[in-house]
Amino acid sequence: MRKKLVSVMLAAALAAGALTACGTPNAGGEAKTDTTAASQAESTEAAKSEETKAEESEAKESAETEAEAAASDEPYKIGIVTPTVTVSEDEFRGAQEMVEKYPDLVVHKTLPENFATDKEGCISVVTSLADDPEMKYIIFDNGMEGIVPAFQTIREKRPDIVTMATCNDDPKLLNEYVDISINTDWNRRGETIATKAHEMGAKTLIHYSFPTHMASESKVIRRDIMKATCEKLGMEFVEITTPDPQTGNGTAPMLQFLQEDIPRQIEKYGPDTNIFGTNCPMYDVILDEAFKLKFIVAEQCCPTPTQAYPTVLNLEITEDDLGNYDKINEMITEKSAEAGMTGRLSGWAMPSSVYIPKLKVELAKYMHDNNLKPEDVLSKEFLDNFSKEHMPVSADFAMAGEGLDNYYMLILEDIYY
Repeated sequence: MRKKLVSVMLAAALAAGALTACGTPNAGGEAKTDTTAASQAESTEAAKSEETKAEESEAKESAETEAEAAASDEPYKIGIVTPTVTVSEDEFRGAQEMVEKYPDLVVHKTLPENFATDKEGCISVVTSLADDPEMKYIIFDNGMEGIVPAFQTIREKRPDIVTMATCNDDPKLLNEYVDISINTDWNRRGETIATKAHEMGAKTLIHYSFPTHMASESKVIRRDIMKATCEKLGMEFVEITTPDPQTGNGTAPMLQFLQEDIPRQIEKYGPDTNIFGTNCPMYDVILDEAFKLKFIVAEQCCPTPTQAYPTVLNLEITEDDLGNYDKINEMITEKSAEAGMTGRLSGWAMPSSVYIPKLKVELAKYMHDNNLKPEDVLSKEFLDNFSKEHMPVSADFAMAGEGLDNYYMLILEDIYY
């Protein structure tokens, strides 16, 4: 009986195995076959989809490349407006250097001599550049107010033109109507001058000015920042008022006062004293006394190698060398070393009033050549790197204030003599 039962079970198992081996349909086998087929179909479709996406991406990149090439090949111009050479030599020379570098690209126009009173004439000069259909960038460089209407007109008339400005109009208006605004960060210099003076060994900072200058809000802000920075660094801050050259007998009484007072202050505080004056003519005396008394001058009010140094040091600068700041800085460095003043004098390697017009022209050209929009370049990181890679002197940029996304201020790289 047991043998018979085993035989029956074995026969049943063999029969089941035969059925399975022959591929007889069953629920589990049928589902497995359908899933495999579906999976293969999906894989095929996915491969086709990826291939299509790759082709579309390649076509898009090719189209963008062709568009960029077409944009950079089409004729265009960069217009720049500055004061005349007799009104402001720095801005004028900066623009002219760009005309000489890019003669077929840069168009330079100048403002009326009486720009302060002829606002309509100034606006007309700026807006006239937009009449040229090849004009793609318009740059303005002058420390005046009242030029915003020109940019409003350009935006209405030629919205394709990118505008750049350096002026003293309301920052909020400039941010709204000018694509890119760049200016010198005069207020932040209150911190950078005091910090640099401290690093150069100053224990005291003397600030010379006069009433009409200190009626200016920006000068008060810079003075207050300078004072606060000195206190933070443990330096003594001394404020001295000179005769006012704008209400009295010109600069002579002011300069005479400085010649008499600076030696008194150095005798009191010692040579580890930094002297700063808010007025350019002051530096003929300040620098002359510095070479005699060996005190520190971290920066002039307008930190440029051409302010007072050529006169005080009797530098022989030819007409051809007026814009050769490397050569002028070398001459100052040599004179400083001869006088035992190495490391006691500093400033900026070139005037910001020359630097900024050149920067904006180079930036406009770079934007066009690389098909960039204003929003592509308006960041501290981009502008800092651009200045390092494309300008003779690097700059440290900062946004002009909260909400002023189109407005940046700069501090130029230091040079130590």
